[in-house]
Amino acid sequence: MARWQPNASERLALAALELFAERGYENTTVIDIAQRAGLTKSTFFRHFQDKREVLFGHDTMNRLLVEAIAAAPATATPLEAVAHALDAVGREAFTPARREFSTRRRAVIAASPELREREALKGLALTASMTDALKRRGVPDVASCVAAELGALAMKIAYERWSDTANGDDFGELARRALGEVQAASTLC
Repeated sequence: MARWQPNASERLALAALELFAERGYENTTVIDIAQRAGLTKSTFFRHFQDKREVLFGHDTMNRLLVEAIAAAPATATPLEAVAHALDAVGREAFTPARREFSTRRRAVIAASPELREREALKGLALTASMTDALKRRGVPDVASCVAAELGALAMKIAYERWSDTANGDDFGELARRALGEVQAASTLC
């Protein structure tokens, strides 16, 4: 495959996911990924900082969450602003076309302690981004933290449900449902 062909980033991500599933994350090199994609190592590094970033992406998710919380109606409660953000994530990041990739990604991450740790750190960063975005809306500190934590938990639950190929619901619906479940459960504690 010629190097100039479009979608290099997507080709690299798919090649990496295939190799991680076949050989394991630890036994796959950047050169292996580039070769599988029909690209060079330097092309890989133009798109990704390292092989972990193939699975965790750039700051797209943070940006989506922060922008959507900022764009939520001024009258929105903190949880409504978070729900607005989860809707945006569903429309932009967790599309039906990404479901199979996400399902395979989840399996690769589950098989590697290093990747599970990286996934947890990414979750903490997303929660911090939502907290900061809520504070910028004028939400008090504790309420910002609680809404962001509930939103992060709802997003995690929705992602697990959505990435199950047996589930046909879209991410936005699952996230709203999970947010309602999390909110209801918090009143029982």
